[in-house]
Amino acid sequence: MTDTTTEVLPRQAADPLEPRSLKSAPVVSDRIFRGGAYAAGVITVAVMLAVGVFLTARAGDALVVAGPSFLTTQEWSPETGSFGVAAVLFGTVTIALVAMSVSVPLALGTALLISEIVPPRLRTLLITMVDLMAAVPSVVFGLWGVFFLQANVIPVAEWISVYFGWIPIFQVTDATGARLTEAGAFTSSAFIAGIVVALMVVPTQTSVMREAFSQAPLGEREGALALGSTRWGMIRAVVLPFGRGGIIGGTMLGLGRALGETIAVVMIISPIFTINTQLLKTGTNSVSALIALRYGEASQFGLSALMAAGLVLFIITLIVNFTASMIVARSRSGAESN
Repeated sequence: MTDTTTEVLPRQAADPLEPRSLKSAPVVSDRIFRGGAYAAGVITVAVMLAVGVFLTARAGDALVVAGPSFLTTQEWSPETGSFGVAAVLFGTVTIALVAMSVSVPLALGTALLISEIVPPRLRTLLITMVDLMAAVPSVVFGLWGVFFLQANVIPVAEWISVYFGWIPIFQVTDATGARLTEAGAFTSSAFIAGIVVALMVVPTQTSVMREAFSQAPLGEREGALALGSTRWGMIRAVVLPFGRGGIIGGTMLGLGRALGETIAVVMIISPIFTINTQLLKTGTNSVSALIALRYGEASQFGLSALMAAGLVLFIITLIVNFTASMIVARSRSGAESN
């Protein structure tokens, strides 16, 4: 006979049907990384708040004197109590918009060229060149704009004024409305300053867009080509929708840089304190240029007025960046995220 025994297994402490916990105790490196990330975020927010509080405190005296008219007054004469940022703020926005109209198409085309067209060996060279362009100091761009670009852009500005002068922003006229034709009327304009600023922000925009385009899924690229799509059709159907967040983010990042550019703008523009709606005509201004030009000779109250102008620019830049963050957050892989 065969002796058979039955082994009694111990009763399990936990219910076998109960789902097993997937939580794991974080290791030391994870805790360090998490703590460092939280600290970096807190420090960044704290610095931004400190800058805002500092500007508000230093601008208090000027804002009390100027009141709401600070945003509507064009003149800048703190000593007489008549000052405001209407003219310089208009010039700041004008230069930034001109820069964006030039830089965004150029950056978009460059990013697509690097990520989709050129061979890998040439791609590495182009990436290096674009990144090095971002390291060029602002003063170099300013010198280049004054001594080279301006002389070559004036004929273009004159041509635009002649053939598109029926559009108000492209007119170049004097106080009586007569059209100006001499070359001196086209120098140191918002148009020239905007082109220089555009070339300064192109590398940053190109880098952001290129990174977004390069992350488009390879399977979707190959699928589009396998279905008979041309290269441009694949780019239009796959790469551009997937990189929409990068396009928006790069554009807004460049806009923030363009709004605050100082040295190159100071070297090119002819400062005025009236709103000049003619982009091609001599004379414009910006908030950053105003601060740079008036800071050294300003009185105590004049410094408060300059701080008030800086506070306005700071708030506008924050609005631009937060708007860009919200737009980018709603775009993921070319589709709206929930």
